Amino acid sequence: MSAVLAHAGQFTWDEALMVLAPVALIFGVLALANRRATRLHRERAAARGAAPQDAERPAG
Repeated sequence: MSAVLAHAGQFTWDEALMVLAPVALIFGVLALANRRATRLHRERAAARGAAPQDAERPAG
């Protein structure tokens, strides 16, 4: 385990992956959730017969 977490005294590619991989995963999951929420909002607005509001602009 110490070989995996070893530090060479400089920032290396494996350390970058240990930081960027979780960030990219969280970003991807949030983007997917946002896309699904937007689609669900539009479907519900269409079912009510109302014009869907712009997802980027807050209502009110």
